[in-house]
Amino acid sequence: MRIDCPLCGLRDRREFYYQGAAVRLARPAPDAGEAAWDDYLHLRENAAGVTEELWQHEGGCGAWLVVTRDTVSHAISSVRLAADVKREMGGGA
Repeated sequence: MRIDCPLCGLRDRREFYYQGAAVRLARPAPDAGEAAWDDYLHLRENAAGVTEELWQHEGGCGAWLVVTRDTVSHAISSVRLAADVKREMGGGA
C-alpha cells in the first residue's frame, strides 16, 4: 500500500504510523465505572468498507494525516492534512 502524503508525495506505507480511526470517541466521565472505561479503551467498530483513519508520516515529514481508505480493498480515495480537516470542522488551527 502506498500513501500520497500532501507534503512529500507518494510513499510506501512503512513510512507511516497508523493511529486508528479519525473520529473522536465520546470519553466516559471519570466515575463512569469499569465497564464503560473498558468499552471505551478496547471496543471499536470494525466494519468493512470506507473509513477515515489517522496516520502519521513518521518516516518523513512528521505530518498527521486523515486517510480515507476502503478496508476491504485497501484503496485510498483521499489523504488530507489533519490540521486542515480540523480547521474545516471549525476546530481552529
